[in-house]
Amino acid sequence: MKIYTKTGDTGSTSLFGGTRVSKHHIRINGYGTVDELNSWLGLLRDQEMNLHFREILITIQDKLFTVGAILATDPEKAQLKSGKDRLNIPLIDNADVELLEKEMDNMNETMPPMTHFILPGGHTTVSYCHIARTICRRAERMVSQLNEYEPVDSLVLIYLNRLSDYLFVLARKLSYDSKADEIKWIPEKKD
Repeated sequence: MKIYTKTGDTGSTSLFGGTRVSKHHIRINGYGTVDELNSWLGLLRDQEMNLHFREILITIQDKLFTVGAILATDPEKAQLKSGKDRLNIPLIDNADVELLEKEMDNMNETMPPMTHFILPGGHTTVSYCHIARTICRRAERMVSQLNEYEPVDSLVLIYLNRLSDYLFVLARKLSYDSKADEIKWIPEKKD
């Protein structure tokens, strides 16, 4: 199989189902940003950390491929429940969101409560996690914008929102486990 098709040489690409759109279409930006996030999560997973966190990151990366497939599919051709001309694509479900919530709850039980905003950094692994978190937020904004024009499965938006929260808590946990300093943001008081 050849990687190049030459069909995108004029600035358009195909969604699953064959619909052609511009490469700068908000749908393409949405799933492109999800792909970028997935790559950063791969870099994060390559760092020194607890095996459990690595396994959860692999699960998340798998779910992000599902999110990408959902976003890359023409909504009119996506499989609903039946229809021979519709594409069968995987879905995000409540259990995927609940896994992130459970993981956050478990991590929060082992750390002191957060009392201030925290400046990103303190350790390379923590910094990679914060970068992934901000890319997740960007993906969420793009998918939210897409949803204003073309409906998106609500669980995709919920999953991206919860994932960015998870990445914040994971960054705190990685910082805590590595004994890195968390620098609190304390607004400067002006006289």
